[in-house]
Amino acid sequence: MSKLSKAKRDKRKKQAPRRPFARLNAQQQVQNHAVLVNEEGQVVAAIGLQGNEWLLAIGGQTMGNADNPVPMLAMLKHLANVQEKEGRKVTLEYSAALQQMIDDLAADEGKTADDYLAGLVSEFEGIEGEEAAEAAADDAAEETIAIAEEVPADDDKSKA
Repeated sequence: MSKLSKAKRDKRKKQAPRRPFARLNAQQQVQNHAVLVNEEGQVVAAIGLQGNEWLLAIGGQTMGNADNPVPMLAMLKHLANVQEKEGRKVTLEYSAALQQMIDDLAADEGKTADDYLAGLVSEFEGIEGEEAAEAAADDAAEETIAIAEEVPADDDKSKA
């Protein structure tokens, strides 16, 4: 080794650009693929990709994750429909990559992308409809029981 090798090495280190420290467990950035925005321009909900995991965020908090973002997109579409029924104006925008996934899934079932997504959205509306029907049935059963308790039974008096 030459006497100047350490000096040359130190000079190269000083001239080299700074590299960031590789952190263990460093979180990867989330890439937004679908965003639900209200009329004030605030993000209500979003679907993002972090690594190879899809995340659903509502109100700024991560609510869940999945391998397939299409059901989450259907949920956001349903949320947008509910908001519009309540008189609020919202817009749902999603990426070309997400649109391609929907197109591929729809083609597998022989449907158009809009029909496929509408079918998934209707499943969420069906769940709400079933819950409302169950609640109405429970209310009707409670009313029937209350009426039956108020009306005295004539059969008991005739037997006694």
